[in-house]
Amino acid sequence: MFPSFSFNSTKCQNSWHTPNTSVSHGAMAGGPGPAQLSPSLAAMSLQSSTPEALRVVNLLQERNLLPPTPIPAPTPCLPQDLQKVNCHPEVFRSTLCNIPQTQSLLNKAKMPLGLLLHPFKDLSQLPVVTSSTIVRCRSCRTYINPFVSFLDQRRWKCNLCNRVNDVPEEFMYNPVSRSYGEPHKRPEVQNATIEFIAPSEYMLRPPQPAVYLFILDVSHNAVETGYLNVFCQSLLDNITSLPGDSRTKIGFITFDSTIHFYNLQEGLSQPQMLIVSDIEDIFLPTPDSLLVNLNECKELVQDLLKSLPTLFQKTMETQSALGSALQAGFKLLSPTGGRMTVFQTQLPNLGAGALQSREDPNQRASAKDIQHLSPATDFYKTLALDCSGQQVAVDLFMLSAQYCDLASLGCISRFSAGSVYHYPSYHHQHNPAQVECFQKDLKRYLTRKIGFEAVMRIRCSKGLSIHTFHGNFFVRSTDLLSLPNVNPDAGFAVQMSIDENLDDMQVVSFQAALLYTSSKGERRIRVHTLCLPVVNSLSDIFAGADVQAITGLLACMAVDRSVTSSLGDARDALTNAAIDSLTSYRQNVLTIQQPGLLSPACLRLFPLFVLALLKQKSFRTGTSTRLDDRVFSMCQLKYQPLAYSMLMIHPSLYRVDDLTDEGALNINERTIPQPRLLQLSVEKLSREGAFLMDAGTVIYLWIGQNCNPIFLTQVLGVPNYAAVPENLNLLPDLDTAESQRTRAFIGWLRDQRPFFPSLHIIRDESQRKASFMQNMIEDRTESALSYYEFLLHLQQQISK
Repeated sequence: MFPSFSFNSTKCQNSWHTPNTSVSHGAMAGGPGPAQLSPSLAAMSLQSSTPEALRVVNLLQERNLLPPTPIPAPTPCLPQDLQKVNCHPEVFRSTLCNIPQTQSLLNKAKMPLGLLLHPFKDLSQLPVVTSSTIVRCRSCRTYINPFVSFLDQRRWKCNLCNRVNDVPEEFMYNPVSRSYGEPHKRPEVQNATIEFIAPSEYMLRPPQPAVYLFILDVSHNAVETGYLNVFCQSLLDNITSLPGDSRTKIGFITFDSTIHFYNLQEGLSQPQMLIVSDIEDIFLPTPDSLLVNLNECKELVQDLLKSLPTLFQKTMETQSALGSALQAGFKLLSPTGGRMTVFQTQLPNLGAGALQSREDPNQRASAKDIQHLSPATDFYKTLALDCSGQQVAVDLFMLSAQYCDLASLGCISRFSAGSVYHYPSYHHQHNPAQVECFQKDLKRYLTRKIGFEAVMRIRCSKGLSIHTFHGNFFVRSTDLLSLPNVNPDAGFAVQMSIDENLDDMQVVSFQAALLYTSSKGERRIRVHTLCLPVVNSLSDIFAGADVQAITGLLACMAVDRSVTSSLGDARDALTNAAIDSLTSYRQNVLTIQQPGLLSPACLRLFPLFVLALLKQKSFRTGTSTRLDDRVFSMCQLKYQPLAYSMLMIHPSLYRVDDLTDEGALNINERTIPQPRLLQLSVEKLSREGAFLMDAGTVIYLWIGQNCNPIFLTQVLGVPNYAAVPENLNLLPDLDTAESQRTRAFIGWLRDQRPFFPSLHIIRDESQRKASFMQNMIEDRTESALSYYEFLLHLQQQISK
């Protein structure tokens, strides 16, 4: 089932597999690499001198392993002309940059083989081709790309299955240079990432319009949080920026113990509320006027948004019929497809999909194994699959102080290719930081690019196959992911195995093709192609290990293992991943045996990242972690692109009371300081300093008791340490060089991700100090080993 990666360790036998989405590709074609590559590749022997990636590091002796700047993805060892056009690692990267020739060689290396993708990422440059002929391999349907070979002007050879294809007449003309007879210079063959505007044969029906349905919890609990005001104001502010065209449709449903529809038909003087109280048998009261053309009915929509917050102000309704509201939404969107956005503030307790609380607060910290990580009912998954079949995706915003059973509710988004947002303890007065996050996230959510009725297929060279997918989608056939909506912030991962020896191939290729309808109603295909060398020695496999990609894929596998087996199993398997890969390196690659815990330089951070995962909210034990927070953290690991999930696994720590312009970046005429990255240990903090920790979804600014007074006055605007307010979430906008540097640095960090991390300024006695300290991964806690102790544990297991 998971042939490439079974963890046989001294402690327990743990091999990974994912039952639900496990697929194998009989029909995937592929084959040896381009003929013209052989000589140049053969000349590139990796053995001539020890590359930096294979430098031997004794982890027990070298304590300061963390590089001072972020770690770049390794560059595959390919001829210059190929590497120049290879896919960008932020879009497409492999856990191993050097692909093993055989499955047995991969098994021996004890590292997982997989791909991490960010297919719909916002790109500053994207070549777009409009052509009536999209050139594809006649046999395996691969799109022509930079890694095919031209036998002559009229014939090209597929880089996945080796089939020789004819070059169509119109491909001979190059629209960029306006020249004829040079097909190898066309943009499709010069760019590893490209987008095609698709002709009519890529459509099963006319492209759907952008359709947005908002489903809002208006129970007493919901009104108390104050989220309705923020939502209505945000939609009013951004209503002209919703992606779409003249066909865009919009609709609203609110619910408590009953379901309320809103007739927004053109010609009405004000919106009309229609209440359906029979939640067991939901029907649409006026089917034609509940989803309306946004341009034609904009004023009615604006009227509704202005009146909604006050409409339910005095409500005493405490019940929540979420399941029935979702069923109503499904009925409404089924004819067209579209996006359903759901806001929920409590456990649904009425009608279809009603749930009971499953959390025992007393069990939070003590239990070795965490119960209730899987759904309590299949209602939400079944409904999600129905939605997916009708091209409807469901996005869920959870705003709650109480347990909501995200393990069950999250299925509605997971299987319909939606996303989940979680704001624990959301309250408009008591939690201003969460309100700011919600506002900023909502703005991004409402205005970002969106693709409708999408499918994605990943093809790979003959001999390789994909067997497990990670992310939010439904696997429609063995290798086709159904994505009713696709958004630019979603990541995916796949696991692979080697079914046939790749011994006659120098390189292999992977291609992801995403077919979608743009918000303007165009059918488009975005194609990414990655090319990697094939190697036949273990030392070359280790030399190409991408430690961050390996960590990201293992995190996805560990989430699946926690749900299908147990958290304890997942934790053991993570530890074994470190033990097994370092054991293999020691036994098979090291020529001179020496004492210590030895690692190749490219994997020197692997034990640290594994320990970081064991202490991460998803997998930690012995620390009080709310069940919903844990489940949400697992959701994020499964669908965040690698760049964001790595920050949630191993946060970045910087000293910021002494920022200078030395080595600073200059972006849009702003100077962005670049302080060194510090290890996550209390010994790196000093009472005299101020330290910034970027943990992905949250940023902490810790102020030392004897902090430099200049920093206090010039950045925080307070005379001394005692005057730092208890719950400060904002840096004052001061006209000082220190203030500008600090704010520029935090702003730059925030701009690098699509969600908005809140800022918490903490003193020694702040409540939030505990969360800040929990991220000090290298230090010991009552229930978890320090980094040094973890290394000793690994060494003990390896030398058994």
